[in-house]
Amino acid sequence: MAVGARSGTEEPEEPAGNGESSKPAAHGEPGRPADPARAAGPGQPAGSGWPTGQGAPMDKEQPVDEEESGSVKKGKKPRAFWKELPILIGIALVLALVIKTFLVQAFSIPSDSMQDTLQRGDRVLVDKLTPWFGSEPERGEVVVFHDPGGWLNEVATPEPNAIQQVLSFIGLMPSAEEKDLIKRVIAVGGDTVECHGTGPVKVNGTPLKEDSYLFPGNTPCGDKEIDKLTVPKGSIWVMGDHRQDSLDSRYHTNLKGNGTVEVNQVVGRAFTIAWPINRWSWLSVPDTFDQPALNKAMAATPAAMGLAGAVPIVMWRRRRRAARAAQPVERTSTERASD
Repeated sequence: MAVGARSGTEEPEEPAGNGESSKPAAHGEPGRPADPARAAGPGQPAGSGWPTGQGAPMDKEQPVDEEESGSVKKGKKPRAFWKELPILIGIALVLALVIKTFLVQAFSIPSDSMQDTLQRGDRVLVDKLTPWFGSEPERGEVVVFHDPGGWLNEVATPEPNAIQQVLSFIGLMPSAEEKDLIKRVIAVGGDTVECHGTGPVKVNGTPLKEDSYLFPGNTPCGDKEIDKLTVPKGSIWVMGDHRQDSLDSRYHTNLKGNGTVEVNQVVGRAFTIAWPINRWSWLSVPDTFDQPALNKAMAATPAAMGLAGAVPIVMWRRRRRAARAAQPVERTSTERASD
């Protein structure tokens, strides 16, 4: 009989020793089941009974290590900087427009009317956020406002070019048309203001001590006196710190509002000098505007209005009581007449 050949009727060879084959069965050999303990593949529990040969099921798909497999996937190639540059510029312009519209805007000082507080060419930052929440200008603040009408007729403004118009629109440059003014708030709606001779300026009858911010050598009234007037509600009275070189509320009393500026024309409060660096400083409110006497007239106004409103109510109640008291008498008289 040839070695290794078997007939279909021949008995299988007896296993040696304890009943196990002396040689491991070849994987996938027909008629010879693989040893369960030896057939367990990597990651497969021993004794599962499944051969590791071709067709053996896997419990769970195993991740393939790219480095071990020798095939490293190439990452996405980064975008060139020149392609990202337009996107970055667009984002910067949008942010600048939002900041300029709702938060802060830079303005350039075009004249000497606010010396020595502000010098020609200074750049100031103006708060535009608080007015959105109903905040109104207060005494002593430096504010930027639009021309109420007729204030800048005598001042020639340069014609802006296209680049300046675009940059000023997005807030990277001051107003292109330069139709805005900057002054200090002296009185607010409901206040009285007056100034005669060499001063001082009086608000609600209280004199202001303006030495800390007036231009040296100037008098509080400057060369234009102020007859006593009342600032309308919703308006402000403004004056420059350089009184002899400021066309402020004093010079526009012949216009609508008697020289006052409506609050809705105010752009915002200038709170700091941002440029040049050596002039950086905060624009705070002078102490003279913290005098309690300035608010006495304002405090008395609500009380007077309350008293005026209470008088008609009291009179109406007295008449009603008198009418009720008279009704029983009239009824009794009528009943007696009918009897």
